Amino acid sequence: MARQSISFTEPNDEWLKKVVDSKEYTSKSEIVNDLIRQARQHQMKIDWINNHLEKAEESGFTGDTKAEILAQAKKSANG
Repeated sequence: MARQSISFTEPNDEWLKKVVDSKEYTSKSEIVNDLIRQARQHQMKIDWINNHLEKAEESGFTGDTKAEILAQAKKSANG
């Protein structure tokens, strides 16, 4: 695992300490790695949505209902 040295603002450092003290995570590094994983997953969803919006704009109109479109999106997003 790569080691990095990063600095936190005082409010962020205090929050990290509280989370570690609550025993939800064992270290600040674990929290930061989890937050990065969440941000990456969030970005992947945004990219997926943007990609599908671009394809939809290029393809024109559909005869599918809102419910059908939503079901297709959920199925595609969940793999």
